[in-house]
This record gives sequence, structure tokens and C-alpha cells, in this order.
Amino acid sequence: MRDIINLKGIFPPLPTAFDAEENLFVSKMQENIQTLSKYDLAGFLVLGSNGELVHLTEEEKVAVYQACRKVIPKDKIMLAGTGGQTTRETIRLSLAAANAGADAVLVLNPFYYKGAMTTKALVAHYHAVADRCPIPLIIYNMPGNSGIDMTADQILAISDHKNIIGLKDSGGNITKIAEIIGRAKPGFQVLAGSAGFLLAAFSVGAVGGIVALANIAPQQCIDIQNLYLNKSFPEAQRLQAKMIPVNTAVTAQWGVPALKTAMDSLGLFGGLPRKPVLPLDESVKTQLLELLKQKNITNI
Repeated sequence: MRDIINLKGIFPPLPTAFDAEENLFVSKMQENIQTLSKYDLAGFLVLGSNGELVHLTEEEKVAVYQACRKVIPKDKIMLAGTGGQTTRETIRLSLAAANAGADAVLVLNPFYYKGAMTTKALVAHYHAVADRCPIPLIIYNMPGNSGIDMTADQILAISDHKNIIGLKDSGGNITKIAEIIGRAKPGFQVLAGSAGFLLAAFSVGAVGGIVALANIAPQQCIDIQNLYLNKSFPEAQRLQAKMIPVNTAVTAQWGVPALKTAMDSLGLFGGLPRKPVLPLDESVKTQLLELLKQKNITNI
């Protein structure tokens, strides 16, 4: 197993690009990575929730891992989403991601059989994956999509494995995040899962964030962290407040279709989501573009 990696910084969770027939369009993902790499980002997450992981076949997932690693600079970390509904699938994807050159895997908990996802089952699942995975594992708590909000006790029990190095939490419960950081083993790293609570997460000890907003406002996300680290708290608070409406628009309010639309408007490739998710209605698109303009998010 590799040494623990430093997760400090901002990671965009890259959307997966599709062509007009909904086939993979990996060259466009590569172009997006090359454009975003001019910013001082810590790295990239491939195939997270914004990457429509659940909409891809296993073969497609492997192709995305491989294509993205080819263009992610060597000094940038590649995180790969590998969470499946079974332990066997998750291990296969984690091995594929490692073979493609990922630096760590991000594993969403299985969620279809919610009643069966006891602490015992979750610990067994994550530890089995961590045992087999040759690169570090990061826990992914995403109750908005999975319908399961893992407790602090569950996350801490899962983290009790030498190859599990951190947590991406998208639930936004700052009290819980603080509890996890306070009780976790030395070196356990927590990442905010949304820019909506990025500054709040830093204030309780998070080391960075994997945030959708970083695809369209990377410098602003980086600035929030740097302002916090430099103890420029009023400026950090103002920038955080300014970014919240945009972040909400491309996450909880309108989701992946809005993020892709915003990317298209800024000179990146967003394209269409894969059905059954639909693109934005024209009226919503107009609202989104006006919001971006109001917040001075006009180019990348």
C-alpha cells in the first residue's frame, strides 16, 4: 500500500462528458482537465456524484479512469470514485482505478438495501475494500443521493483501518464533522463535500474540499481556503457568502444539468447529462446564466 497522501486543498469533482448520443466523450473531459489545471488545485475527482458514476457501465468507468489519468498533471492528485452496490464490484473498480494510476479511491457506501446497512455491514464492506485496494481509501458520505447519512460513530468505526485515510462529507452537519475530526485517529483527513459549507468546515479542522463549484469557480474556492489559512476571516466570510447562491444552483437546486450548463457558458465542455436525468429547461437556464453574471463568474 502507498504512503498516506496529503489531501489539503481544493478538488473539482469532474462531470463526465457525453456526446449527443450519450456516448462517452473522454477527449472533452481531458480538455476540461487541461484548462482547470492552470489553477492551483490539489487535484481532481473522477467519477464522483457529479461524474454520474451510477450511469456508467463498469467498462466505461475504467475508460474514464484511464483517460483522465493521462492528462492530470503528475503534481496533481487523482481521486477516483469506485463505490458500488456490492463489495466485489467496489473491489474490482478500486483495483481498476489503482491500475489506471489513481492516487486514492473515494468509496460511497452501498445504499440499495438500506435496512441491511448496519454498522457491522458497513465496516465489513469498507475494510474488505481497503484490504484489497493498493492505494488509500476515502470514505464518502453523501446522504442526499444515497439516502443514508452515516453517523459519526459509524464513520469512525470504518476509519479504523490503516488504509482508510479520510472522509468526504456532503451532509453538511458541521457539528458531526467537528466530532469526527476531534475523535478520529491521528492523520485522518476530512474534506468538505460542498462549497456551501466550505469555510465552516475549515473552521472545525477540514483540510480541503471536493466541491462542484470548483469546476466553474476554481479560484474563488481556492481563495476561500487561502483567506482562512491567512486568518483573513472577514474577507473569507464575504467570499463564502457570495458563492453560496451559485453553489446551491449547481448542487441541491438544479444539480448536474446546471453544472454542465454553467461549464458550457464558461468555455468548458459540459454537455448533456445521461438520461433519465434531463437538461435544464430554457427558463431555468436563463436564471442560472443571469446568476453567474451577477456573481462575476464569466470565464475560466
